[in-house]
Amino acid sequence: MFITDIRKEFYDVVANQRVALLVASDIDALCACKILQALFHCEQVQYTLVPVSGWQDLSTAFLEHKEQFRFFVLINCGANVDLLEMLQPDDDSIFFICDTHRPVDVVNVYNDTQIKLLIKQDDDLGVPSYDDIFRDEDDNEEGSDSGNESDEGSEPSGKRRRFDEGAVERRIERQRARREWEARRREILFDYEQYEYHGTSAAMIFFELAWVLTKDTKDMLWWAIIGLTDQWVHDKITHMKYVTDVASMQRHVSRHNHRNEDEENSLSIDCMRISFEYDLRLTLYQHWSLYESICNSCYTSCHFKLWTLKGQKKLQEFLADMGLPLKQVRQKFNSMDMSIKENLRDVIEESSNKYGMKDIRIQTFGVHFGFKNRFIASDMVHAAAALLEGTEKDETDSSNFVKALDSLSRSNLDRLHSGIELAKKKLIAIQQTVASCICTNLILSQGPFLYCYLMEGTPDVKLFSEPMALSLLCKYLLKAFVHSTRNKRCKLLPLIMAAPKDVEKGTVIVVGIPPESVTSDKKNFFGRAFEKAAESTSSRTLHDSFDTSIIVLKTEDRSKFLDALITLLS
Repeated sequence: MFITDIRKEFYDVVANQRVALLVASDIDALCACKILQALFHCEQVQYTLVPVSGWQDLSTAFLEHKEQFRFFVLINCGANVDLLEMLQPDDDSIFFICDTHRPVDVVNVYNDTQIKLLIKQDDDLGVPSYDDIFRDEDDNEEGSDSGNESDEGSEPSGKRRRFDEGAVERRIERQRARREWEARRREILFDYEQYEYHGTSAAMIFFELAWVLTKDTKDMLWWAIIGLTDQWVHDKITHMKYVTDVASMQRHVSRHNHRNEDEENSLSIDCMRISFEYDLRLTLYQHWSLYESICNSCYTSCHFKLWTLKGQKKLQEFLADMGLPLKQVRQKFNSMDMSIKENLRDVIEESSNKYGMKDIRIQTFGVHFGFKNRFIASDMVHAAAALLEGTEKDETDSSNFVKALDSLSRSNLDRLHSGIELAKKKLIAIQQTVASCICTNLILSQGPFLYCYLMEGTPDVKLFSEPMALSLLCKYLLKAFVHSTRNKRCKLLPLIMAAPKDVEKGTVIVVGIPPESVTSDKKNFFGRAFEKAAESTSSRTLHDSFDTSIIVLKTEDRSKFLDALITLLS
């Protein structure tokens, strides 16, 4: 059931209990986790933190902890399946689920005892009404009919036969009504569960809890902002939703800044200042050279088509138009002349407008830690994501999780800087892969969708065996393809991308994303389609990711799986 008063129905309930925190592997979940940890420290709540990267992890974690814990908090996992069916918990286990995945499973919505959903009701959830989905069994009615028949045993047989006919007709009528209701139920559920999309950031929901408890700090506010930015960077929410949520965060930022104006430490060495900004859509440009950032940002690289010679030439013209010396553009941003840096954003915006990049600036937030360290929210997202999906040989998922969690604390700037270096490598790898896929025509139109397969032996292919990295590559590749193709029909198609997951086991990871368009509602229909295609061809698939549009598939089953998808979606 949905919780209406998060303070009374969630926080006060767990405040003096031991809690198991099961946290999914995405940046928004990490930020939500940081906020909740800070709140639990205030109240000295005992908790155990368990990172879970998929449904199997979640089941294992639950089995390991169900004896010691009664209360489980699930962050960004658990809302979009029938959780009680999956975990089979005891009657006294209670699950608090704060999850951005939509649609929410109807059984979770209508379970009043064990499932408590910390989910914003104003997201357009469109949950079907109870009576359309559930109905009481009609057995007792049928039972009462047969009872009547035996009672009437002493009556003459003629009357009894007439009565029988009435009972049979009633039963047939009831069965017909039931069949109609079931057909309608299937239809309603199909419409409701057809598309996967995302709701309000989990970090924002926990920040609002902190605010209600008057325990919100600037650190918590910054984490909430990173959680929201993660949804924008990884293309999970619409532009409209992003702008609306930024506005609500902006109110909190001005409230905090106003509150601290009169405090002495507003200029001390360890202070933290958050500011609302219209910043450039150039990834990590303050920690890189401007030239490299332009080359490796999806927005500019696609506009200039930097994988062509013509595009490279256009970029040189663009830099000349801004009047920036190449020497300045190619050196680290920190080392650029102050005179150039002061009005750099305006200069870039002016030239971008001439080159058709009207929306090079985006509403976002920046932070200063002390005097020296300045970061934009998207810098933090890229750095944490690179740490979370580190592909070093001796790293485990949980050690990567801890590193990414650490990088979000301002006391751990070294970790953050190492994340930023990894993120740069990842962005360069994405950009090179996009260029080679487009130049070698690896993107094939399969009819109802586009398809691209990264062969084993492609440079950096190991990097793309991780879901977030592959999804980001998928998004960049589709954008680049739409900019480079002349085929109008292909511009409107979704993209499925596959990359080797584990060569020894012979598996590939497959991701599907919706078509690229400005007005896209970010709703993804591939989750359902993947399930159906795997079922109809008995392909050996693993639907372990919390995002249904990401699956792992046996390499030998790839072609029959694709054929089934083409038939299904045509």
